Amino acid sequence: MKFAVLAASDSWYFRDLARAGGTRHQVEVRSFSELSATIGPSGHRLASGGNDLSDFDAVIVRTMPPGSLEQVVFRMDALGRLEAAGTTVVNSPRSLEAAVDKYLSSMKLADAELATPRTIVCQTIDDAMLAFAELGRDVVIKPLFGGEGRGITRLTDENLALRAFSMLAQFNAVIYVQEFVEHCGYDIRLFVLGSRVFGMKRVNVADWRTNVARGASTEPFEVDDRYAHLARSAAKAVGAQIAGIDILPARDGREFVLEVNAVPGWKALARTIQTDIAALLLDTVADMARRRKEA
Repeated sequence: MKFAVLAASDSWYFRDLARAGGTRHQVEVRSFSELSATIGPSGHRLASGGNDLSDFDAVIVRTMPPGSLEQVVFRMDALGRLEAAGTTVVNSPRSLEAAVDKYLSSMKLADAELATPRTIVCQTIDDAMLAFAELGRDVVIKPLFGGEGRGITRLTDENLALRAFSMLAQFNAVIYVQEFVEHCGYDIRLFVLGSRVFGMKRVNVADWRTNVARGASTEPFEVDDRYAHLARSAAKAVGAQIAGIDILPARDGREFVLEVNAVPGWKALARTIQTDIAALLLDTVADMARRRKEA
């Protein structure tokens, strides 16, 4: 099959997918910034770098680059139109929108009755300070968009909280405040790939953040039926068929779903569990494309 991968040309993930494709699949990189749409009597055409994306069996989204509001809306709308016209897009634009927005993602997880930390999302300094007090004066602030632990800060001091909220307000940012959950120095990353679920434990003794990008070590995690169901339920909540689910076991025995990533990385996972995730991902997307064509 022929796949277009929306990624940077030097992306490790694109290179891994191209390697895994071998002689079975043709894997080509395309750029979000070069997306262009043509609308006319002959129909709608979406291209990147001059190549019609409808010529591919599937489009795999491997990055969500920053951009202006206009750029982001156009990119999602264009991919949505491509999907509606019959091309398989993984993950779907609507699931990408839901997962990348922490407020929307948290709401969908809560609607699915999945346990998440108490969260308050607001826009003013006064409301943020009230949230700080209501959530126990030990909170984590997160950018509404973003991943890999970037921009995440723990606040336990009222004066520092006021400074942080004031700075965010100056940039007209939405302030996402979440209770800090006491944990045992690790979390569980579950990787949903169609019907399969893979797992690893991420341990960080030097930082309360357990992202690999923050120095966490990894070890294999055996996914039982309960965790597999939890992962699939979280992925389904945002509509993603390929997703990274972060589960945080608290010291008091509770477990929280922290995040659903609809553009999940697998570099550390593949190394940890000694599995060719890229090859399995291409096979999964190929099956999706075949089923769509046969429907």
